[in-house]
Amino acid sequence: MLTVKQFTFNPLQENTYVIYNEQGWCAIIDPGCYFSAEREALQAFIVEAKLAPKFLLNTHCHLDHIFGNKFVHETYGLSLHLHKLEELVLEHGPASGAKWGLPFENYSGPLVFLEEGDQVKIGEDILDILLTPGHSPGSICFYSKTQNFIISGDVLFRGSVGRTDLPGGDTETLFKSIADKLLPLPDDVIVYSGHGPATTIGIERRTNGYLLHAGL
Repeated sequence: MLTVKQFTFNPLQENTYVIYNEQGWCAIIDPGCYFSAEREALQAFIVEAKLAPKFLLNTHCHLDHIFGNKFVHETYGLSLHLHKLEELVLEHGPASGAKWGLPFENYSGPLVFLEEGDQVKIGEDILDILLTPGHSPGSICFYSKTQNFIISGDVLFRGSVGRTDLPGGDTETLFKSIADKLLPLPDDVIVYSGHGPATTIGIERRTNGYLLHAGL
């Protein structure tokens, strides 16, 4: 059984997730810890919960989701898992950080590419990979079918959707991703987004104005 721990980090209020099981294995998803106190909070939780990090995962590689990649890699010896179409986005991170006044040292370790249909196995627990481009060219979501939750990155939010005006974004592609990959999921699937509070597929299907306006 997987437990989801959420942190909200950095000036862009990004949600970082630690997903862990009873055996103490965990995955760190989108570590956005920018300040030293945020890195210390992430590390302290892992120590207190007696967790052994097994995966470093990115839903996508916009700067607010990758600030802590280097820290996690160096602290736990983990290679970064992402979709191959996010490699250029990752490389552009420090330039984006400079523009935002948020300089940082980028991850430079090995890359492990995830594809649609792949699985991340945390012990006996499985996260299925869904390819959901539109906000970013290689955005992926991590879906736990057995426990009814999905880590959606910046694809779908409570009452909103990801922006598409950044390089590699495309509005039509984003809505197609949501329509083809997320809305077919059961209504009670919990959506843990890259920003803001959790929601469910059913709530967004019924009330999300962006989806309703798009005819979804």
